[in-house]
Amino acid sequence: MADLRALPAPPPIRRSPLHWLNNQPYLLLSLTSLFWAANIVLARHVGSHVPPITLTTIRWIGVFLILLPFAWPHLKQDWPKLRGALPLMLLLSATGFAFNNAISYWAMQYTEALNALLIQSAGPLFVALWSLILFGVRLTPAQLAGIAISLAGVLTIILRGDFSALASISFNRGDIMFGSSLVSFGLYSALIPRRPKIHQLSLISFTTCCGALLLLPAAAWEFATGARLQFDLLTMATLAFVLIFPSTLAYLFFNRGIALIGPNRAAPFFHLVPVFGSAMAILLLGETLAPFHLIGYALVLAGVVIASRQGSAKGPAKI
Repeated sequence: MADLRALPAPPPIRRSPLHWLNNQPYLLLSLTSLFWAANIVLARHVGSHVPPITLTTIRWIGVFLILLPFAWPHLKQDWPKLRGALPLMLLLSATGFAFNNAISYWAMQYTEALNALLIQSAGPLFVALWSLILFGVRLTPAQLAGIAISLAGVLTIILRGDFSALASISFNRGDIMFGSSLVSFGLYSALIPRRPKIHQLSLISFTTCCGALLLLPAAAWEFATGARLQFDLLTMATLAFVLIFPSTLAYLFFNRGIALIGPNRAAPFFHLVPVFGSAMAILLLGETLAPFHLIGYALVLAGVVIASRQGSAKGPAKI
């Protein structure tokens, strides 16, 4: 009998960088928050220049066309599953792509960045609420503590260390609109683990296509009111950035992150959005780094680490 010890060892399996990235949920979710933070800053900057519903419609049509050549084989293979779960897929398209994005872009024409960032901080609570209502999934003590700690960090950054400033903040219709977009996206986040077992490219291409189709009547109404997309340098740069980063990459990363660790553990990464937003203001707009920034960053990071720890909550259903 041959001596197995004398046989050469098999060559190590080499993983591509994309394969490695696809299995790093914390990095994927952090990059998602970075891209969405940049999207909020950009939306505020171009809010009066680009019609919000038209921008959202073009955004999802563009993402669908970019992904279609790569997604087509998977779409053909996954079509029976997509057709069998059509009501759920349409609901995901409406909540995660059509309503959520259009209303948030629209809201930025009426609200201030401070208010939007404050409302954004409630994102994890909406995810937890929908998960509890629909599936009986409760937050673990670690998740609840992590959300509370990271929320304290967000408020520290936004309020510049002065929590008494909360009393002077007033809310308007734009704030209500932005809040409704988070309610919608919280529902999408809670539902996404219930999607059929299909390829990521099938999921994102199908939902972006349906999202764009759902928005077409509203985009036609916006056009009829006189809102026009100006094809100048600012518009082209905005569309290019939005199509690549907060749309294609962010949603691929977000969906994969939730698939790996579940919505409740992923939700605290919402709190990285205002952290990245304030960092962008420091780096790009010349704002001064202050002690409250460092305290807030530390609290958010600690909260995200605590909440994303592996654990299970008691309840009739698990994600």
